[in-house]
Amino acid sequence: MISLRHTALLMLSLASAGCGKNPKALDVRLWSDNYTFRVTVDPMPPRAMEQTPYRIVVLDKKSGQPIETGEGRIFATSKDGANTNDGFKKEKELGTYSGRLFFATTGDWAMAIQFRREKNQRMPLERVDWIQGVRPESEPGS
Repeated sequence: MISLRHTALLMLSLASAGCGKNPKALDVRLWSDNYTFRVTVDPMPPRAMEQTPYRIVVLDKKSGQPIETGEGRIFATSKDGANTNDGFKKEKELGTYSGRLFFATTGDWAMAIQFRREKNQRMPLERVDWIQGVRPESEPGS
């Protein structure tokens, strides 16, 4: 049986293999018990030592409808224990949230999102995980 983590890694690999400027080819798609997440980052893959914006679209898994009243966060840990995190900011587009991460080192980072439908402490947080590669920082002038 394929685990959720293996499915996420497969989806990330397929997204990374996309060619051209098709933005959907660079989406990371993840599923929890009740939500579908579509995660985009620019640039893809992100660079170390830069603020990196993430855009997260959250849909109800059964109905496909955007989740408007949610709260969540995005966070990551590197192999050597560096951490980065940000709370979701609601965007104008339906079901769309954003967060910014700062990757202090290159390499693979263990990424995760926690999310709940309402800003209500009684609603459970659902979590999805994936691995994100981070490139070296940009050279000055490039």
